[in-house]
Amino acid sequence: MKAALHPQFHTDAVVTCVCGNTFLTGSTLPELKTEVCSLCHPFFTGTQRIVDTGGQVERFRRRAAARTATR
Repeated sequence: MKAALHPQFHTDAVVTCVCGNTFLTGSTLPELKTEVCSLCHPFFTGTQRIVDTGGQVERFRRRAAARTATR
């Protein structure tokens, strides 16, 4: 094996979430930033968050309502 080939492993890397939660983990980077964590992810919190991109959700709901109305 070649010497100095692998990156340095940080056992105390700090992970910071957008929601404000921070925790320690192991990583090759000393600091990590993430958008979701176990405190704010909908699967763990039980809440549903819909991100509407260009009205796609509303169009889907209208089509679904129209289909159930015709049946």
